[in-house]
Amino acid sequence: MSVLRPLDKLPGLNTATVLLVGSEDTLLQQLADSMLKEDCASELRIHLAKALPLPSNVNRPRIDLIVFVINLHSKYSLQHVEESLHHVDASFFLGRVCFLGTGAGQEHHYSLHRNTVLKLAHTYRSPLFFCDLEVEDFRATMAQRLVRMLLICAGHVRGVSALNLLSLLRTSETPPPEEL
Repeated sequence: MSVLRPLDKLPGLNTATVLLVGSEDTLLQQLADSMLKEDCASELRIHLAKALPLPSNVNRPRIDLIVFVINLHSKYSLQHVEESLHHVDASFFLGRVCFLGTGAGQEHHYSLHRNTVLKLAHTYRSPLFFCDLEVEDFRATMAQRLVRMLLICAGHVRGVSALNLLSLLRTSETPPPEEL
């Protein structure tokens, strides 16, 4: 069991690999299915994990993007993600990691406040998306966005790198951490 590094394996020809990490198996599987439905010139590979580290004996391809899925209705979801972050190399946070807060449409059922997840994403300088993955249309839109990000992180979009993408996804509206 080791730390995940972004460039520790050679890239596959015309393949892009995403790792979805979260405690909600059904939501992760539905998101993965939606991503596979997207029209894409590259071969998409999607791996699901409840938490990191991944077993070291598994022969896996290079991971181009990690998506940490946090269910706003479960404190355990955030706890699993926070523990998993310790097993990711710092260079992954240069545009190859994003956070996805799900359950955003049902505020009255929150176990976590949105600012808690916002602080986490801000701490790791990674993009944060909110989406209710239980709604099919929202899930399809998020899948489309994640596939586009994955293709950029895998180097399949000319003229745009993962680091460029990170700077484009940062908004000037994000308050500094001391105001959160």
